[in-house]
Parts: sequence; structure tokens; C-alpha cells
Amino acid sequence: MVRKAPPKKGGIDFKKIRRKIGRKLPSPNNSTNTEIKSKAIILPEQSVASDKTGLAVSKKGLTLKELLQQTSHHNQKVRRDALLGVRDLISNHPEELRTHKYALVEKLRERISDDDKIVREAVYQLFKTIVLPRSKEDNQSILVSSMMTHIFCAMTHLEIDIRMMAFKFLDLIIQNFPSCFSTYAEEVLQSYDGLLRNKKFYVQEKGKLKHALAGLLHFLSLLPDDAPVAESSINLNNPGEGVLHAFESQAHKDYPGFSNIIRKLKYLVPTLINCLQELTPSAQSMELLDVQLFDCMLFMLQSIDKSVRFLKYGEKIIQNDLKDQMIHDQDAATYDEILQILSKKVFAVFPLSRTNYQSGKDDDKYFVLNVAITEIFLHIGINVQLRGDLLDRFLEFVEHALNMENGGVLLLKKKFLEKHIILLLNSIPKLVSQVNSIWKNRLLEAFTAAFRGYCHESAAKLACLSSIEEMLVPRSGLSCMGVNDPNILVHYITWMRELPWLTLQLGDKYPSVCKILLHLQLRIGHCALMNPSIAHEYDNMQYSLMEFYSRFSDGVVQYGPFTRISPELQELSVSCLYYYSVIDSCTLESLVACCLCPHLNSSILLRIIEVIQSSYRAGRVRAADFISFFISLLSRYKVSSDAVFQGKELDSKISNHGVFRSLTNVICSSLSELGDPSLVLQMLESITVDQISGGSLSVDNTCALLRVLMTLDTTPTKLSEQNIVRLQRAIAEYLVDVARLFPEESTVPNHLPTQHYYFVPCFLLFHRCQKLCSSVLNTMGSMITNCGYNSSTAEVSSRTSAIVSVLSVINRNDKFHQTLWSCKTEIDSILDKIAILQSSGSVSESVEDKHMMQCLADRLRIVRKHIP
Repeated sequence: MVRKAPPKKGGIDFKKIRRKIGRKLPSPNNSTNTEIKSKAIILPEQSVASDKTGLAVSKKGLTLKELLQQTSHHNQKVRRDALLGVRDLISNHPEELRTHKYALVEKLRERISDDDKIVREAVYQLFKTIVLPRSKEDNQSILVSSMMTHIFCAMTHLEIDIRMMAFKFLDLIIQNFPSCFSTYAEEVLQSYDGLLRNKKFYVQEKGKLKHALAGLLHFLSLLPDDAPVAESSINLNNPGEGVLHAFESQAHKDYPGFSNIIRKLKYLVPTLINCLQELTPSAQSMELLDVQLFDCMLFMLQSIDKSVRFLKYGEKIIQNDLKDQMIHDQDAATYDEILQILSKKVFAVFPLSRTNYQSGKDDDKYFVLNVAITEIFLHIGINVQLRGDLLDRFLEFVEHALNMENGGVLLLKKKFLEKHIILLLNSIPKLVSQVNSIWKNRLLEAFTAAFRGYCHESAAKLACLSSIEEMLVPRSGLSCMGVNDPNILVHYITWMRELPWLTLQLGDKYPSVCKILLHLQLRIGHCALMNPSIAHEYDNMQYSLMEFYSRFSDGVVQYGPFTRISPELQELSVSCLYYYSVIDSCTLESLVACCLCPHLNSSILLRIIEVIQSSYRAGRVRAADFISFFISLLSRYKVSSDAVFQGKELDSKISNHGVFRSLTNVICSSLSELGDPSLVLQMLESITVDQISGGSLSVDNTCALLRVLMTLDTTPTKLSEQNIVRLQRAIAEYLVDVARLFPEESTVPNHLPTQHYYFVPCFLLFHRCQKLCSSVLNTMGSMITNCGYNSSTAEVSSRTSAIVSVLSVINRNDKFHQTLWSCKTEIDSILDKIAILQSSGSVSESVEDKHMMQCLADRLRIVRKHIP
């Protein structure tokens, strides 16, 4: 058994401490604690900037300055929220934009190159919807220049998305400030040229390329071209037609800048053609043409078209010394070289179509692309030295497009195709003027079918009308194109016969189209005066247009669209009447009915009278029709003169009394200028007297016709004995009616002048014909007798009072007082009949009635006393 060793005596020098792995070692006993503890000192805010009372703030309580500072934050979410806050603040407080616009633009432009796509899009939308639309009245040059530096910088960014966003911003500037953009034209074209030279990009990134090309097309649309300024009355805002111009009429005088743009385009156009050539095989090999590829190709073709037109324009206006300077630029293609490139790389593959598929799908897209190529060809000019069969291919395409489905009716169901059809329709006048007679007839036949097939209200129909105007109505005094060729003239006649029918159908339903039609008719009428072949067909148009004014059905007038269209269109329609070689009596009858329409504007009524007068002087209205027109108008015009009879002030909204007076004066003046008044009176005397003696006219109509007789009659009278007898009864009743409507003792201040207006024609006729005066007074006397036996006391008193009033007015007028000198016997007879009336008991036995009759007798005795 082993015995344990006894423990050693004494202390342990070092005690070994066992530590577990992972445990923290305790601090040494002699270590110093360096930890410092403190409490926060909270002081009340004293900064003036923290007080936002009266300041515009966002939903989160941030001012515009604070939000703009956060747009530069390193966190993309903060930048996004800041931009949303800026949008809300400006929307709720528009004055903030007006006050801090330039500071806002200066800060936001930094985000054009932001790394975050959402931030870039937010800035774009902010500029598009709020900032730029509200800045068009400001200093545009400062605003544009402040943004262009950042836009051009972003165009050189390594990230393709940022570069594409820069082109979107560029397009936004072009749309909002086109007039300020000529300054940056050279840099813009250079940027696009650099973009399109990247083959990998335009082959693989068609979706992004499409937006860039759309912006390029917008920019090129601002450049002028050699298209003549249209004198046509038809103004079509056709897509694809450049709206001039960022360059005003003096812009081309800035030759250095102008020539630099031309030089840049001569680099850009070949680049565009090469891009198009690279994309064409892919398009032709697809079973279904990709939408993005289609858009890219279309934008390229349209951009080439705009560029070529501008280059053609520039070649004409740049001086020879600048041309020589540009020739030394060996790298830039010349205009002729560009035409050769187009012929080899674009025209050579015309018309575009599929190579491996015949399904018929997407044919409309290929059609649109072929239209764009045709546009380029037409703008260059068909006389360019190209392959012989190329012109026939283009003309066959145009003919086929116009003949498609009976004038393209089915084709135009797709609205996006309509604007491209319009481009072809607008080219017809130019083509017809340059091709041979065979193609001329073929194109006109196809065009006529298209014109008759399109919907009335479609833009294609308007384009047809524009082309018809250009072919029918030549400018600069030239004769109508091919008017002596029977094969061409038949198409002209077909178009002219369609115009009245279209005008009648569209009229008040489509005012804009009606305006175009009336403008066209007016220009054709002006041209017809110099062209007998057109004049005959233009005269026949009036028979088709009669219903446009009015027509009669079972004796009832039915107004046409003329009375419902605007005064401007009515003016145009009336002006067309002047150019008829003879205005037919049926047309005049239709016009009379329109003149009698209560809703017709008075200015149009007088304009119709003016045109009829001018046509008569030019020998285009027969004298009998001219007189009949005026007499019918004066006898049938309905005057609503209630306001006058009640003593109220004349108001055109209540009464047309003043209009009728003006009409009467104009007609009387016109008749007096026809020639010898005696001869004119012989022509219209019977028809006028027939109307007056008919007994169905109102006081105003009778007065107007009496004024016609007064204007043409002389002293002594030229009226026939037969007509004097027929007038005596009508004039007597007329004078009594006037005296009743306008009492002599009325307190209404305007009645006496009005009464005088109605009396004067009769008094002048009495002055010229004593026999007429005597006959009228005898008729008045018989009216008293008949009235006494057959009427009530009130009627007796009223008629007798009116007769006495007429005689009193004549007696007080110094000019007509002598008229009564030879009528003493007639006045005595009237006095006797009044006395008989008083003694016969026909008058009421009341004191008032007897007193009234006695007063009338006394007044008439006073009149008799003043007659020597």
C-alpha cells in the first residue's frame, strides 16, 4: 500500500486561474476607468429658420428650400420623396413656382443624370406637366440654356438609360420652346449622329431608340423647307407635315449657323440611311412585323424626308462663297451623293414587303412604310436621274393605294393609317402636273374614286378637297391644268358636281367642312370668269344649291342649312352668288325666303341685297327678276314692331322695325339708280300697286311699297289713271290705320316722328297728284258713313278721329298744306257726313260720346277755315 506524500509547508507564489474559452477577461486591478458619462443639455429652439409660420409647406411640413436640398440626398428614397413633395407643394401653392422658378430649375436639372430610374422619371414628369408649361411667358433663353448644359452632359453618360432620358428631356424642350432652339441645332444633330453610329445600340435597343427618334423628328420638323406657302383656303394640320418654324423669315440670313446645320445634316442623313438599311432585312423576314421595329423604321424615314427637304431648301439660299467653303469638308456627303445613297439603299428595296411569308397580316404597316418612302421620292422630285422603272413603281403604288377597297374606305377604318393616306392625296396635284398623259388619266381616275369613297367628315375627304382646289383653281393667273383635255375635264366636272351635294349634306352638321367647301366654291367661281369650260359647270351648281338656302313643300317654306350656319359661312355662301353668269329666278326665290327668315342676321340680309345689286350691274340678273326680288322682299317681310306701337325704345332683340327701315332705304336707293325713274316706274308700277291694293299687307309693308312709288314718281305724277283709282281705297285705309296706331295727341315723345314717317309717302303722292288726294278724301268720307251704320259707337268715334287727325297733320305741315286747297269740297263733304252722323242717332246718346263728336267736328272746321 502506497502512502501519500505529506503537503509542503509555506505559501503559493502564483495561483493558477483556469479560464473558460470565450469568456471575457476581467480588467486588471490596477487599470484606470476611462468611461465618461454625461446628460444631454436641452435648450429651447431659438433659430429664426425653424419658424415656418406663413411659409408654403408640403404635407410633411417641409418648405420648398428644404425639399430641394433633399433632392441631392445620398439615399434614393429620400430623393424620390423630395420630388413628390415638390410636386405637391407647387400644385397647392402655384405662387411658389412663379417666385422661385429659376432656383427650382437650377436644382432639379441636376437630377437629369440621376442614377435612379424612378428619380429621373419623376423629374421628367415634373418638368413636363408643371414647370415648362407654366414657363412659356418667361425668359425662355435663360431657362433653356440652364437645362441644355445638363442635357448635353447626360447624352455622353456611360449608362445607356441616362443617355436615353437625356434625349427625352431634349424632346421636351423642343416641344415647349421651339423658337429658342436654333442656337443648339448643331449640338443636337451631332448628339443624334453619335447615338445612331452605335450599331449595337440601334439593333438591340429598339424600344429605347424609338423615343430618341421621335425627338429627332420633332426637331427636324422645326427646320424650313422648299415647300411653297399654301394659298389654299384649306388648312390641314396633317401629321408628318412640318409646322414652320423655329427659323423665322430672316433666319436664313444667319449663314454661318445655317450652313453648320446643313453640314451636320449631311453627316446625319447617311447615318440614318445606314441604320435603316441594317433594320430592313429583319423587318422583311418577320412573320409579324415587330411594333418597335416598325416605329423605328418609320421615324427614320420621316426624319430622312425632313432632312432632305431642308437640304434642298438650303442649297437654294446659301450663297456661292459659303457653298465653296462647305465643299472643302471632304467627310460630309453632298446633296447629290445623298440622293445616290437613297437610290441604292432605300429606293432599291421599294416597295417593302415580306420575303418569306404571304399571310397578309401587318400589310398596313408595310403600306405606311412605303408611303413614307414615296414621300421622300416625291419631295426630291421625279425628274431626278434614277432607274427608268423606279418612277413606274412609285406611281403604281400611289394608284393602288387610292384604289384600295373603293377609295380606301375599309383601309381608313384604322385611324392611324388615315394620316398616311393624306400624304399621298396631297401629292396628287404635283404628280399629275409632271407625269405623261397616260399616267395623268390613271391617277385622276383613282383619285376621283377615292374622293367619292371617303367618309364626308374624314380628314382624307378634306385632303381630297385641298388637292381639288390646287388642281381646279390655279394660282398666279395660270390656266386650269389640262382643262382643254376632254379626258381630264371629265374628272373636273365630276368633282364640281359633288361639291353642292356635299355642302347640302354637311352644312350645319360639320361647320369646319362646310367652310372649306364654300371657300373652294368661291375660288372656283372666281376662276370660272376666265375659263368658259369651268364657268358652265359652275353655273349649273346653283340649281343643286337652291335647297341649301330654302325650298317650298306644299306651299310651306322649309329652310335649308344656310339659315343655321354661322354668319361667317353665310357671308361666304352669299359671295359665291356673284360669280354665276346668270342668277336664275328660282335661285332668287329661294334667297327671298331666306331673307324673310326671322332668325337671319340683319348684316347678312343687307349683304344679300348688296350682292344682288352688284350682280345686276354686271348683267347677271335680269331686270324683271331684280325688281320682283325687291318687291317680294318688301311686301312679305314680317315686322314685329310691338315695341314701337307701345311707345318703347327700339330694341333689335324685340323689334326688327329698324332693320326693315334700313332695308327699305337700301332698296329705294338701288331702284333709283337703275336708270330713268319714269321707265323704272313703268316696270314695277303694276306689281307694286297690286301688292298695295290687295288689302292683306301690314302698315309697314304698305309704307315700304308707297316709298318705292314715292322715290320713282315725279311732279306731275306718272302713275296711270287705272292705278290711281286702285290706290285710293288702299291709301285711305292705310292713313286711318296709321293715325290709330300713332295718336296725334299722344304723350309718347317718339310717336309724332314715327307718324310722320308713315304719312310722308302719301302726302308726297297727294302733292304730285291732286286727283289722288281728292279721291282718297272722298273715300274717307264714305268710310265715315259706312262706319256709322254698321259699327259700334267706339268704332265710329275711332275712325272719325283718325280721319280728322290725318287732315289736321296735313294742314299743320307747311309743305303739304297747299294740297288741301283744291279739296275744299271734299272736306266740306266730310263735315256734312259728321253732322249727319250726329243727327242720325248712330252715335250713343251719352254726353261723353256727343261731346267727342262735337270736338272732332270743331277741329275739322278749323282745318277748313285755314284753307283759302
